[in-house]
Amino acid sequence: MYLESDRRPGLTPQLAMRIAVLSAIALVGFAAIFFRLWYLQVLSGDRYLAEANNNRIREIRVQAPRGEILDRNGRVLVANRPSLALEVTPDKLPPAGPRRRQVFKRLGRILRVSPRRLERSVERQFKAMPFAAATLRQDVPLPVVAYVLEHQDRLPGVTVERVFLRSYPYREIGAHLFGTVGEVTAEQLKQDRYRGVQMGDRVGQSGIEYEYDRFLRGRNGANRVQVDALGRFKGELSVRRPLQGRNLRLSIDFDVQRAGQQALASGTGRGAFVVMDVRTGEVVALGSQPSFDPNIFAKVVRASDYRRLTDPLNGAPLLNRTIQSGYPTGSTFKVVTATAALETGLITPATVIYDPGSITIGGLTFKNAGGKAHGAVDVRRALTVSSDVFFYRLGADLNARGTALQKWAHLLGLGRRTGIDLPGEWEGLVPSPAWRNRLFRKRLTDRPWTVGDNVNLAVGQGDLRADPVQLAVAYATIANGGRVVVPRIGLRVEDAAGRPIQDLQAPPARTVRISPTTRQAILDGLRGATSAPGGTATPVFQGFPIPVAGKTGTAQKGAGRPDQSWFVALAPWPDIRYVVVVTDEAGGFGAETAAPMARRILAALFDVRGDRARRGGAPD
Repeated sequence: MYLESDRRPGLTPQLAMRIAVLSAIALVGFAAIFFRLWYLQVLSGDRYLAEANNNRIREIRVQAPRGEILDRNGRVLVANRPSLALEVTPDKLPPAGPRRRQVFKRLGRILRVSPRRLERSVERQFKAMPFAAATLRQDVPLPVVAYVLEHQDRLPGVTVERVFLRSYPYREIGAHLFGTVGEVTAEQLKQDRYRGVQMGDRVGQSGIEYEYDRFLRGRNGANRVQVDALGRFKGELSVRRPLQGRNLRLSIDFDVQRAGQQALASGTGRGAFVVMDVRTGEVVALGSQPSFDPNIFAKVVRASDYRRLTDPLNGAPLLNRTIQSGYPTGSTFKVVTATAALETGLITPATVIYDPGSITIGGLTFKNAGGKAHGAVDVRRALTVSSDVFFYRLGADLNARGTALQKWAHLLGLGRRTGIDLPGEWEGLVPSPAWRNRLFRKRLTDRPWTVGDNVNLAVGQGDLRADPVQLAVAYATIANGGRVVVPRIGLRVEDAAGRPIQDLQAPPARTVRISPTTRQAILDGLRGATSAPGGTATPVFQGFPIPVAGKTGTAQKGAGRPDQSWFVALAPWPDIRYVVVVTDEAGGFGAETAAPMARRILAALFDVRGDRARRGGAPD
């Protein structure tokens, strides 16, 4: 039943308003959809077309070989060697199922590895880098290569590829200098220094390989391949070849380096040495014993090897004792005490102290090595014969003047990082009243600071902890007249043809004010130690054609442990150019072990042929 038009209810204002609002909303919605479609198809069409194409294109990374490392004379110390690697390509490997399992079963027999272990390794690599080949094994023997190539029909997807591995031809020689390489870690990828590096890339992990990784690391290449919508390989589109990293020339002289390591190996097997230019800070040689073969790290290092190389009972071969050790330095520290006493005005070069063989300070009696009495000695003679009593007395008197001894130790480079271009350097420790008293308040030691602590420090004993590089810097500062050089190993970056690209400049040296009178008195005493009657190392350097100044040191470590042997040499005298520091952790008297080692190193440094190092000298 219909109502007549004149009887139908009229459109109320409220209903009209609702219809108008709904119509406006619908119009705005349709307009937004229209403009969005127009934007996607007209304005952004090219971009989305490119993204669609990218979904069909994949890049397979080809890692670049690293740059070579050369010594100062151009001898190659670290290179790359070609290697044959057994790989599995994802596009040719049978799909998951019986055929794939059969391939891994055959590979397991060839490589003598569990097939399931091989399959898990491949799956893990495919997951990390789809479309890239998975490596089964590097350095594959030629018989295995021949077998794989002859049985390609039974090993679909298995290929032999030529790759480059890091090569250290001199093995243990220079291992702590060069360092190691390894696969970049997830934590490292978050750091700015690894920008552009991808998971799976191998980067420097220690030593020079780490310090100058940005130069040594090359630019990876890439093979662009096409895949279908299901990700299946369809063909290769282009190849971008990798670029090898830059070469790095070091200040190291390989002949001196080899001589130093051979000298260390002739001792007790644990120690370190460094050879440095006192004027520039250039490191000519640097080594630690026991050493290791860095070729172990060129491939994936085994857990058992890593445990062996870090085991303290095995000498912790990975520890770089030149910059990461903390030793009492024995009598080699006496040059620091002499400098502090002379520069603070406590003594003059002519001040004489009587040495009866022992001295009592604070109720304790301190004796010379062997109880020998040296009689009346000044600072020159005290350094020559290594009079402990003379320096015990200075230590006690300096303690009454505050922390002058600690101040000069820090000024000369002890108790602080030297800035050498190697990672992992330790700052060491110069004990002070504030340091010990702080430990005492925290109940971390049984007593506060006493005068005996300063007496022990004055002869390089007690809580002092320093390493050979720090000691080299301290002696170089005295030898060059007050410039605290920064030790440097990297000289310059070069291209493959040996053309310089960038010189590697050391930070500017600090300057310490040391009076010429102080310097000469100390150097005279050191010269006497290797040449004057009664000098602690005079017998060792008798007949050596190069004039040498030096200081022996014997550090007592207590707890039944053997004494540590030290020697620091400055040569040639009097126009000193090099400092040589040698230590053997269980070598006994400095003149017995470390000094003969230093003579062998100096013979290589100055090309003295047929020289035979001598042992013997006075205890210190």
